[in-house]
Amino acid sequence: MKRVILVALGCAIALLLVPSGASAAQEVGGCQLDGTASFAPGLNNNAQAFNYSFHGSLSNCNSSQAGAPTSGTVSAGEAVTIGGQQFQEPVPTGNGGCASSTTAGTAIATWADGTQTVISYSTSGAAAAVQLQGTVANSVTLQAINPQPGQPTSTTVTTTRYAGDSAQGLLTFQPPDPTACNTPAGVTSATISGLVGLGSSS
Repeated sequence: MKRVILVALGCAIALLLVPSGASAAQEVGGCQLDGTASFAPGLNNNAQAFNYSFHGSLSNCNSSQAGAPTSGTVSAGEAVTIGGQQFQEPVPTGNGGCASSTTAGTAIATWADGTQTVISYSTSGAAAAVQLQGTVANSVTLQAINPQPGQPTSTTVTTTRYAGDSAQGLLTFQPPDPTACNTPAGVTSATISGLVGLGSSS
């Protein structure tokens, strides 16, 4: 049985899902993603190494999987609170600038029913058009931020929904001031909105 389920992936909007072996009878669904990405240092017209983080909300989700949640959140490279303690998600990295770039990272989607999806991804592209490829990972380990005596120094987030899925698609993002690419500080944030997805066949 083949299925396609559109879910969240960090730093993505307008994702066109094309899983291998897709058939015309295959059902599809989707989530609306609205969020923000932050870059350090900012992206400008000079290629350089950079880090970034992302967080967003997922809404109006449709799925070929019965009982799948219709909303959730997604983040990458953020400080998150788990069990009353703060942990750091792995920070995505990239190289390039406004004209072109490549990145790699891990995003965590948390669904309204409490299930989670860990997504390992990479991107490459030019300007606002970016090609993304990713796979659902079994888990990711987060390091504790300033743990107190007796507190754990790390925690593991495990995929509990959409295990084994993969994703590929076209991403875009919109900085509030595109002319910032021409400045030394560059683009330090971008608004993210649109459709995002994952898919699998079996």
